[in-house]
Amino acid sequence: MKFFNREKEIHEILSILEGEPNIIYFIYGPLNSGKTALIKHIIENKLSDDYKVFYINFRTYLISEKREFIEAIFTTKKDDFFEKIKDKSEVLNLITKGAKILTGIPIPEVEFDKLFEEKINDAFQYLNSILLEVKKSGKQPVLILDELQMIKDVVLNWQKYLLKELFQFLVSLTKEQHLCHVFCLSSDSLFIEYVYSAGELEGRAKYLLVDDFDKETALKFMDFLAKEILNKKLSDEDKELIYNYVGGKPVYIYSVIDEMRYRKLEDILNLMLKEETQKLKYFLKELDYIKPKVELKDEIIEIKKDDIINALKLFKENYEVSDDDIPEPVYIYLVKKNILFLNPIEGILKPQSFLIWNAIKKLLNGH
Repeated sequence: MKFFNREKEIHEILSILEGEPNIIYFIYGPLNSGKTALIKHIIENKLSDDYKVFYINFRTYLISEKREFIEAIFTTKKDDFFEKIKDKSEVLNLITKGAKILTGIPIPEVEFDKLFEEKINDAFQYLNSILLEVKKSGKQPVLILDELQMIKDVVLNWQKYLLKELFQFLVSLTKEQHLCHVFCLSSDSLFIEYVYSAGELEGRAKYLLVDDFDKETALKFMDFLAKEILNKKLSDEDKELIYNYVGGKPVYIYSVIDEMRYRKLEDILNLMLKEETQKLKYFLKELDYIKPKVELKDEIIEIKKDDIINALKLFKENYEVSDDDIPEPVYIYLVKKNILFLNPIEGILKPQSFLIWNAIKKLLNGH
């Protein structure tokens, strides 16, 4: 899918990169709103060779313990090329003269085994030394941690100290040393809030929202895709219909128009809504057999099915509601189930997509 729009977000991030590293940035937004596409577009197309980007996507790893977390950051296991690195001099040559973007921090495997078996701080100190070498070479290092929520299990289950040490280290890179720009991407705003609190990031981190397209941009995106994929213009009625079903979520708009090559628009949209409605129906049915619980302030709270239904009813007439209108344990549960999205800065809850919103209205119409 070709990149489209996001001029405002691109300008903001480029302005940050042009300045001195001073703060950690959390790039957050609903599922499939285009966070990764945005950051990749910027680093691949908008940055000069004066930058050296270390891009780490935690989604590509199964992370359940400390060593797996460290391996995800470094490049010892990523491909044969890095396995050929024998000493640190080769690493320094790679980071100062190699590609602009590296998918991790290069390190000789023997050094990894020797240094990082026990202490997480050893890994961070090695990373700090690499970033210093990048800076000395005249390039500005940029560290991007994508799909941050994928480290949630290892952090929440048994290694909470790992999170604090990681983010205190990132604070050192930004606010204290002014050494490296740091961006953390995630669709899990609850986990970001947890990170902000547990990492003691008051005054040390900021949020950047990458939301679904507004209606005007969504309609322009449809025009763009129709010309690229279908080689024709869509009628205003077709564009309105698409927006009413899927809203401004880029990946859904693309999927609809791509399928229009060989299927009728109404059939595409009706099937998408039917699938989303069935998922929501099965979710609600499951509540008859399980007792949903959430942990809130070290207390396990059980949630009633009626409370969940009453919360969803609020969206029959409104796309957005205040988080004050839904009990905290209830909206936490619905956010964790990817039914709702929380914007913690605005204190606003909304369905993760227009499709889910339409499914809520359809399924709860008789309630």
